[in-house]
Amino acid sequence: MEVEDKELRGGAESVLNLAQGSSISIRYHSLFGDYNDLLLLEADEAFLPDILQNRVTIRGQTNEEAVLCTPSATYAMKSVGTSNSVFLIPPGKPILVSVNDTCSDNKANPSAVTEEVSSIIKVASTNMELVLVAPSLDKLKSLLHERPYKLNEDLEVESRGNVGLYRWHDLLEQIQASEQELKDGLKLFSAVEIDGFWRVIDGKTMDEILSMVLNNSILQGWPLNALKEDEVVSVLETDGYPQKIILHCLETFGIMVEGSDGKLWSLDEKKVCLHFALVALGGGMMKLDIFLQKWKHSVPSGMQADLKMLEGEVLYEKLGFETWIHAFRASALPSSPAMRFAALFRERSKWEWKDLEPYIRDLRVPGLSLEGLLIKYTRRTQPSADVEPIFSASVGDIPENYVHQWYTKDMFMKAYSRFIKPIPGEEDWPHEDHAPSGPPTCNVLPGRPRK
Repeated sequence: MEVEDKELRGGAESVLNLAQGSSISIRYHSLFGDYNDLLLLEADEAFLPDILQNRVTIRGQTNEEAVLCTPSATYAMKSVGTSNSVFLIPPGKPILVSVNDTCSDNKANPSAVTEEVSSIIKVASTNMELVLVAPSLDKLKSLLHERPYKLNEDLEVESRGNVGLYRWHDLLEQIQASEQELKDGLKLFSAVEIDGFWRVIDGKTMDEILSMVLNNSILQGWPLNALKEDEVVSVLETDGYPQKIILHCLETFGIMVEGSDGKLWSLDEKKVCLHFALVALGGGMMKLDIFLQKWKHSVPSGMQADLKMLEGEVLYEKLGFETWIHAFRASALPSSPAMRFAALFRERSKWEWKDLEPYIRDLRVPGLSLEGLLIKYTRRTQPSADVEPIFSASVGDIPENYVHQWYTKDMFMKAYSRFIKPIPGEEDWPHEDHAPSGPPTCNVLPGRPRK
């Protein structure tokens, strides 16, 4: 006779505590089934404190692959097949089963014994494996730039409400990143919390406030390496600028220094000069000598503009005997390695290392070095040891990432339509059941269109 109820218990403790050399019987539980909603997760022992104390979260929208986030890291969840059957046994006490409880004449056996049996609720053929991955910061950047903060945006707020604005818990729900990685991402994109919403500041607004700080430093005699926070905030608030945005400007372009007169800020020369360089290049490509003249004239007195400050921010082009310059910011590129290299090779088909390195130095892929990324996404050519290597695209598994813009349907038709003649009988197609008599006749095509 069996002593069993319908509870989901199977005696897992008995199996875990099984002494070496001993055994225990197992069988299928009466509630055995597929249980597709029950997944087996294989986790390193270091994960156990976070898992057991409910400090892990599974994040992802319906169109995304789920990730598991601890307080400080993000892990992809990969389904891995197992070569052996894995029995899932529920916790609780084992089931007691009577052995040899009847005799050959179907009478009760007085010498019958009872033994413990563990019950299997499911056989798992796969398990979930955790793989460390980078957080989804491109999506964070996209959400933050839906609605940058602008001065005097009261009318816009009234008309749009909270559309395009995100609180901390909104970002946690939508971004596949741990809480710490999300905080780091907000800092990376220079976001600030305004009225409970995380915002990036519009470029024109930052330029206006920085210019006001610099102008007042001349009028008030403020040293740029020791700006008193209280004085700066007081003067700019009088001009109608919000305190939070003033402080954010100081944090963006300055470094807090210790002083006996309260909080002091020292403007960072590189950050300030870079800002004015990008302002100068706002109109697009320009000759290098004209840019240098304009840039050096715009930076504050006492600061020295140097082209080394612009690594990863601009590109130079040699056109004839003149050098031209235009903005091309690493911070504006995707954080995904595949998309980053695709964007780089759309800009240039070939890169020298000195030009390429500033645009990939910030890439972080767990388990893959920068050299590994180059091997995976580029093709290196070096005719001789004394020549700098050249990197070009390695198409790999994603050739569409490297296809030139001319190869979209619309651009292709614009380039080639004049060479394609109508197919004979085309005007009769709506009234004919048979195929046209032959392929179109056309001239020799001109080859790949130029940029």
